[in-house]
Amino acid sequence: MREQETISFTHGVARVLTREELRNIDAWQYAFSGKTKDHRFYEIVADTLDSKFEHHYLLLEDRAGKVRAIQPVFFVQQNLVEGIPALRAAVDAVRRRFPRFLTMRVLMVGNAAGEGHLSACARPIEAGVSPADPFAADTAAATGLVAPEDGEWVATALHEVLGVFARKSKASLIVFKDFPAQYRHTLRNLAVTDFTRVPSMPMTELKLDYTDFDHYVSTLGASTRKDLRRKFRRIAAAEPISVEVVTDLTPYVHEVYPFYLQVHERSPLKFERLTKEYLSNLGRRMPDRARFFIWRQNGKAIAFSVALVHEGTIYDDYLGLDYRVALDLHLYFYTLRDILSWSLTQGLQRYRSSPLNYQPKLHLGCDLYPLDLYVRHTNPVLNKVFRPVLKFLEPTRHDPVLKRFRNARELHG
Repeated sequence: MREQETISFTHGVARVLTREELRNIDAWQYAFSGKTKDHRFYEIVADTLDSKFEHHYLLLEDRAGKVRAIQPVFFVQQNLVEGIPALRAAVDAVRRRFPRFLTMRVLMVGNAAGEGHLSACARPIEAGVSPADPFAADTAAATGLVAPEDGEWVATALHEVLGVFARKSKASLIVFKDFPAQYRHTLRNLAVTDFTRVPSMPMTELKLDYTDFDHYVSTLGASTRKDLRRKFRRIAAAEPISVEVVTDLTPYVHEVYPFYLQVHERSPLKFERLTKEYLSNLGRRMPDRARFFIWRQNGKAIAFSVALVHEGTIYDDYLGLDYRVALDLHLYFYTLRDILSWSLTQGLQRYRSSPLNYQPKLHLGCDLYPLDLYVRHTNPVLNKVFRPVLKFLEPTRHDPVLKRFRNARELHG
């Protein structure tokens, strides 16, 4: 599809932009205002991640010519059975003869390296502007919160535009990727028409209502407390481990990046693969939010974590471990203790971690933080067939641990 092509919809027009063209759009700096992963994060992802992602930006204008949103989208060749381990052997056998079997070109709305959000361009309200001002609904408070009507305007516009864009770009599926459950009302019209909402692999969340880490442990079950104490005694008997918190990983990225790759390759589900450039740019371009934890033993790095901090919440996004020592030293639990302890001393109220590895998180008292996929086939006839099939393909169906969380019902709520 030719760049800068326009797509008309009922309430305005959409313009397709490249990453380079985005630099000249003033409204872009207000997209995702108030979100942890703001417009800077989307730039970092587009500039540094795997070339398998083909990034575009839909600039949505209303009839008056005002920019209401700039929604990042991307194309990717997606394996439809990625989240179903039981089918992998059979599918891999077929793919030896038909390499693209159950693989489709997908147009995704959202973020290639995190949860998705709608991108209403929220401008801070100027001093002296009354909240009752008719233009205030098109802006937002200095906190960056977007008025509900703006979100619904964007959702309605995307519903009309995406089908046209996907078909012209020869994509078979349209997916709103990993949108938090709070969007269910805003996106409700998608799910009652041609999109199917299914749960994605959720994040997890822990409220930090504790004075310190020991207080937190005291609230856990007896068997978990006993297991943690045993692990920490074993760690205490080893050589001391230190932790350093930095905002720029660049001086250390060559040292710790292999640890990220070790964890990534062990993961049963893979989507994005971080690069050294991503890790360096995250700290340099978002120093107000990026925090990197580096653990050392005898002066040598053995683990690191990538986190973002915003409005009282720490997002523990990626963990890298040196598996030559990680299991013996119980580094997953050791690093968690340090991150939670640091968060508590900083006065943070909430800890959120990325999807997967649910077994320990269940016993550590975490709740699920639901994320949703909204999926539609671009062929209306095939979409009617595809919608019931999605209920079987959705990834959470095949993880038995998720059903044991106390708020598991919220996945389908």
